[in-house]
Amino acid sequence: MSIESRLQELGLVLPQPPRLPPGTVLPFAPVRVVGRRAAISGHGPLLPDGSFFAPPGRVGDGVTLDQAREAARLTGLAILASLQRELGSLDRVTTWVRAFGMVTTAPGFQAMPAVINGFSDLILAVWGPERGQHARSAIGVAELPFGIAVEIEAEVEID
Repeated sequence: MSIESRLQELGLVLPQPPRLPPGTVLPFAPVRVVGRRAAISGHGPLLPDGSFFAPPGRVGDGVTLDQAREAARLTGLAILASLQRELGSLDRVTTWVRAFGMVTTAPGFQAMPAVINGFSDLILAVWGPERGQHARSAIGVAELPFGIAVEIEAEVEID
């Protein structure tokens, strides 16, 4: 089954490119292909229209664990959309190599791995355990761009 078919089967919709604030310039590529690897720049959670999902506050103070986990899932969908635009087809992704998740947290919040599980669970549901299993880190930070609660970067192997 193709990855696009799997996304449809799961009822998942990839978002439009991010709608950035006026004057914002990103001097880097969302996805950089080098040989058989694709490095994926940090992405944030996008709604289907490309606007940011950014509930106010930090995780543990205004943003709930469930909202943050949803932000991680939406970030995963944004990453998939960028990969699809760059590669032409998500079927070119042969293996997920690694992911690095950053979570805007309130002091004392320590469940960053539980937040980033929203991303990992998505990847495993779409690619399965053989191709979707990845190395991962999750850290807490004071602030992220555009008021988002989650930012994730990743690397995949492609054919």
